[in-house]
Amino acid sequence: MLTQMRVLSDAEREQVHERTAQVLEDIGMRVDSREARRLMQEAGAGVDEGRRRVRIPRRMLEESLRLAPKSFSLGGRREGWELPLNAGGFTLLADGGATRVYHTALDELREPTHLDWVDSTRLQDAIDDIGLYWSMVEVGKAGMETADYLEYFADLFRLFTKHAQDSFDTPAAAQALLEVLDVVFGGRDEVRRRHPFSFLITPASPLVVEGPHTDAWLELRGWDIPVAVMPMPLMGATAPGSLLATLVTANAETLGTLCLIQAAQPGTPFIYAPVTAVMEPRTGRYFAGAIEGAVLNAGATEMARWYRLPVESSGGGTDQYVPGVQAAYEKAATSLLASLAWPDILVGPGLLAGATVYNMEQLIIDVEVYRLCRRAMDGVASDEGRWLTDVMEKVGPGGTFLGQASTRRNVRDGEWYLPQLGFRDSWEAWGTAGRPDIIAEARQKAEDLLATHTPAPLGDDVERELEMLARRARSG
Repeated sequence: MLTQMRVLSDAEREQVHERTAQVLEDIGMRVDSREARRLMQEAGAGVDEGRRRVRIPRRMLEESLRLAPKSFSLGGRREGWELPLNAGGFTLLADGGATRVYHTALDELREPTHLDWVDSTRLQDAIDDIGLYWSMVEVGKAGMETADYLEYFADLFRLFTKHAQDSFDTPAAAQALLEVLDVVFGGRDEVRRRHPFSFLITPASPLVVEGPHTDAWLELRGWDIPVAVMPMPLMGATAPGSLLATLVTANAETLGTLCLIQAAQPGTPFIYAPVTAVMEPRTGRYFAGAIEGAVLNAGATEMARWYRLPVESSGGGTDQYVPGVQAAYEKAATSLLASLAWPDILVGPGLLAGATVYNMEQLIIDVEVYRLCRRAMDGVASDEGRWLTDVMEKVGPGGTFLGQASTRRNVRDGEWYLPQLGFRDSWEAWGTAGRPDIIAEARQKAEDLLATHTPAPLGDDVERELEMLARRARSG
């Protein structure tokens, strides 16, 4: 009996869909890519070229939903690693794009460095609960040329062995990615089969598909690279001031971009991935720890399931700049609610302050929160060996089950989650142990992982081919 939760009724899901179809047909979206507008017009959309406005008829929306695969797997180069989507699986995707790093031991907030990127990427690879890569810190891609992108993607696949999800806005980056994928995974056919990389498109709310990222994705056609579409409407700011209207906005932006993708490359694997959020009413800022945001993300996951599409959701947000009580309760509440809607992928661990500050201790703590959420999702097992009425009869009224074999067996068999962080003993034992602090414990775990984890090597032949690519790019 898996734990299940519902935010939207069947009738409300129908209404979200109907109003989404109306928005796309009557209002449409601004599509900034000329090539995308051309492709959508050929597929049946109405295009106002002067205003870059694309209106999507219902028949095109329904055909795009039909064309999108309902199940496929994400792979990577790690032997045996695979995530089948829409199959009950669940993994973490560490949050990304932090512009600052908080060093807990020094109480220091600073700019990120390349070493921060390397260490955060290695940490993600070392933690099996994290299945997908994002760049956790923003070290700057402005001005990068083909050779720079070749180096970046080669380093990415050296350091991270599971599935990589990333985004970029230049054809040079697209070409570099395809060359690296070709070398690392042994050719286009193997990339198409294994899906080791997915591309992230983030429409700008309200209702804008920006040009550069779209044109970069168009360069990837033919490689069957999955696309995750992640608009980020902010209720009361870039989305209307109600939960339902924000869900409609997110749904329209996601499905409108789906129509573009299926027009450009029918059958492209698609991940429904909106991050729905709310404004902090007193400041107008992004309200990262808001419980309403978690309700919205659960509702968005339910819409994806209604369409039978793979889904990437978001949780674990906080507005606090440092690890502590506020970060803990906001992250726990929003992670649990988002998890109980059963997404395939949950984005969120590792960042603070509205996803702008990276902290390695917080990454370790957030993974522990995920493990608790995962246990909550698993619910109550109801196989025959769990009822234990025979044991109740044996022990009888007033007895204890502490020494029963069934208790020992079920401790080992998943009835209990045994936490991997924190202290659970008497006050005296805590004092004797030196009053251990959970943040210090998390820091030690992170340092141990960095000291001991080495990603699987690419191999000498692959390294030689990557070096040849880099030399050719830099010489001409």
